[in-house]
Amino acid sequence: MPSFDIVSEVDAVELRNAVDNSKRELDTRFDFRGKEFSVEYSDMVVTLASESDFQCKQMVDILRGQLSKRNVDAKAMALDDKIVHTGKTFAQKVRFKQGIESDTAKKLVKMIKDSKIKVQTQIQGDSLRVTGKKRDDLQAVMALVRNAELEQAFQFNNFRD
Repeated sequence: MPSFDIVSEVDAVELRNAVDNSKRELDTRFDFRGKEFSVEYSDMVVTLASESDFQCKQMVDILRGQLSKRNVDAKAMALDDKIVHTGKTFAQKVRFKQGIESDTAKKLVKMIKDSKIKVQTQIQGDSLRVTGKKRDDLQAVMALVRNAELEQAFQFNNFRD
């Protein structure tokens, strides 16, 4: 039976490249010249630090632009609610979601079942396996998931016929 997996992953290499490109762009920007700022990346978390909260917001926009140039979906970003002020620096952490959380997976399964497409879905850890008799049904599920407004980027892999 044809099947595929729905996953939510961020390419760590492309993420690192986007962070490095953001650093280079910030080094050349006029409004950041002479200011103290830093962009650090470790374990799918980017820490942006600057002298003002406005500059932190600008840094997030620059990072978002670089992510889109590197084909990393910005829906994978999760910004901290508050910008942390310590001493004379403002810092904000940007986390990147890996895997599908159980609540989101349950919403996906319910959405697929409500669509009346003849497929079976299974939650397998942080991914979702979809199997069906026809390839067209699987492609209809892919279109349904792409058009869903679930604040998370989904990829489809492991397609078997």
